[in-house]
Amino acid sequence: MMKIAVDATGGDYYPQNPVSGAVLAVNENDDITAVLTGPESEIRKELEKHDYPEGRIILQDAPEIIGMDESPAQAVKNKPRSSIVVGLGMHQKGAVDGFVSAGNTGALLAASAFILGRLDGVIRPTIATFYPTVKGLGLMIDAGANLEVKPEMLYQFGVMGNIFARDIMGIETPRVGLLNVGEEKEKGSETLKKAHVLLQALPNFIGNLEGRDILSGQADVFVCDGITGNILLKFGESIPDALKMLLMGVIKKRQLDKEKAGLVISLLEEAFTPFDYQRVGGVPFLGVNGISMVGHGGSSPVAIKNMIYNAVKMAESNINKKIVASVA
Repeated sequence: MMKIAVDATGGDYYPQNPVSGAVLAVNENDDITAVLTGPESEIRKELEKHDYPEGRIILQDAPEIIGMDESPAQAVKNKPRSSIVVGLGMHQKGAVDGFVSAGNTGALLAASAFILGRLDGVIRPTIATFYPTVKGLGLMIDAGANLEVKPEMLYQFGVMGNIFARDIMGIETPRVGLLNVGEEKEKGSETLKKAHVLLQALPNFIGNLEGRDILSGQADVFVCDGITGNILLKFGESIPDALKMLLMGVIKKRQLDKEKAGLVISLLEEAFTPFDYQRVGGVPFLGVNGISMVGHGGSSPVAIKNMIYNAVKMAESNINKKIVASVA
């Protein structure tokens, strides 16, 4: 039985969506128990709206709430009874097998590094995020945790991304590429040149990649610094809405009737299914000594459920032991 702690105060729609997501997970999977961390009375009131197996959802009181706009370090320090700190503390003590949240990303990263610590040999923990391509989901790493990087860090991002793509995403031999300003190995900054040399130790490293290679799916794992990764992540999130707005303008200009316009829009929405964050739920902090995952602030119950499933998959795969062995 896997036990996953869920931040019931995380995200824009708490406690409704975290509670509903946890209920979906335990109702669909007999091998999962969810521990909801947050103000007990508030969570209990929300739970009364749902049916679920007795004993499979546990409440852990954590009365303090970390807001989405709070300073991460200060929030973790000043709110020891927050759902994030309490949930990660339970994980660190072995009371649960992982922790998931749709709350403040910075606070969760800071708390994960402070409470869980780093894996042996890992220089800096990193955020890995799923990135849609025409060939399926890829992995962008780092997605915003490390704004300044060293070559050795980029190498470790490649190692950790490779393991995650293989063991969690199910890609048998993930292609690992380094995002750069050109394909040639001598291109880019000194950091990127040195990282290119180090990454050649990976048998599935395919060299430098340019921005045009991302959506076309030229790699499965895209290695970059946190600034580049975060900009690309936010840019990718904007693509579906931007294209929909452009399409609506063309529909209006062409004066398509309601039926034709509806067909065009439905085709576009189907084409952009890979961009739907609900499918993957959340992304992991790799390199911390535990399982800590963060989801979109607007995470729906389905997204929360899938984030719980991914946390279970990570715990069952012993991914952290494989990371330690690989970076060593």
